[in-house]
Amino acid sequence: MPIATVKFETGMKFTGESGSGHTVMMDSAPESGGQNQGVRPMELLLLALGGCTGIDVISILNKMRIKVENFQMDLDGTRQEEHPKIFRTIQLNYRFTAEPDTVEKLSRAVHLSQEKYCSVSGMLSQAARIEARIYLNDELVETLQPVS
Repeated sequence: MPIATVKFETGMKFTGESGSGHTVMMDSAPESGGQNQGVRPMELLLLALGGCTGIDVISILNKMRIKVENFQMDLDGTRQEEHPKIFRTIQLNYRFTAEPDTVEKLSRAVHLSQEKYCSVSGMLSQAARIEARIYLNDELVETLQPVS
């Protein structure tokens, strides 16, 4: 049984359905023949990385009984010029709003995700250099050694 099905709709638009029954619309930019009615496939890779590591980090922090007021990540990738235009570097910024004395545990959670648990990070790091930074209360507190 497949864990994902991708169905052509029209133009350059496709609907993807996961084995768990969730759907996502994918499309290309108008300059590539699409109608901008869905997320780009390469954007999905960045979203998958953020979702995977984010779930890890929150799970680890919950086990540590660390509460964060806010947590978000922003991700950006630099792609090679020639086809296939794969990511060569991915910038991943973890942004936390929390008590200042939690910095060591936040760092530990991020390191565990990046170095051990996040399957998406493990896979993408085979092709791209992942450059991660941790921000606490809008201040850069750590730059991780790139995962590659």
